[in-house]
Amino acid sequence: MRFQAPHSPSSRHRAPQPAPQPVPFAPAMPRLPGVSASFGYLGATPERPFNYMYQPPAGTPWQNCEYALQRMHVVDARATAARPSIDREGYELWDAPSAVDDFADEAAIRRYYYAEAAELARWVTGARQAWVFDHLVRRREAGRPALGFGRQGDGSNPAAVGRVHNDYSEASGRRRLDLVLTDPAALARVERFAIVNIWRSIRGPVVDTPLAVCDARSVSSRDLVAAEIRYPERTGEIYLVRHAARHQWAYFPGMDRHEALVFKQYDSQINGTARFTPHSAFDLPDVPADAPLRESIEVRCLVVFE
Repeated sequence: MRFQAPHSPSSRHRAPQPAPQPVPFAPAMPRLPGVSASFGYLGATPERPFNYMYQPPAGTPWQNCEYALQRMHVVDARATAARPSIDREGYELWDAPSAVDDFADEAAIRRYYYAEAAELARWVTGARQAWVFDHLVRRREAGRPALGFGRQGDGSNPAAVGRVHNDYSEASGRRRLDLVLTDPAALARVERFAIVNIWRSIRGPVVDTPLAVCDARSVSSRDLVAAEIRYPERTGEIYLVRHAARHQWAYFPGMDRHEALVFKQYDSQINGTARFTPHSAFDLPDVPADAPLRESIEVRCLVVFE
């Protein structure tokens, strides 16, 4: 026996109803205070990208890839309700005064600042051990030319980098462990390790070209492109980044000498933690011509958890 819903006379002869019209309203999405800025993302490239960090050999281009500027909203990270986490967003800002007064003194950096940075890295990450393995002092150029990879001429005067990148790739991150830990017994005991970058202003509050970091949760592995960085004595591998509207950028306005931005550049743990935190310098809007030029130091540190 089959059953059928009864039809009332009125329902059988009801006129077709007009299609519902779209509602011309939508809830306004909240937006944290910040600025709009341009970031140099990797454009289309048919081959493995490379960039020279010094004057390339005659007949060789500085790079074999193009970059496209994309306007992005950069959140004021000081205004967020929840404090960022190095294992969630991939970065944290710490009040961490340094005993080093003169960051032009290479000996003082290696003797004192390396120890300070290693202690800070252990504290922030919860790691058992930490080793600082290199550093770089960057200075914004007079006249504030367009941001690039921060290297011109022989590459001996590093400037701010306006290309969205991550310092290590999956392969170069693993390789760095072998370069830092040369004791086979110590290497065999490592189960989890990470590489962090510690960035600090060394002149005073940054008012022209700050560093922005991209929330690691907003970055897909599809956005990351392994690329060569060529130096006179070696070739390194980093990730360049393709643009995606979902990327969430943040910066800490007016970073001063007593503050340190610690952000993840590699983590051997593949689930449940931030692994790669793309970053880039950017120019603030309406910077006065006589504003002091940014000067900063960055150190890279390998940390071992167990």
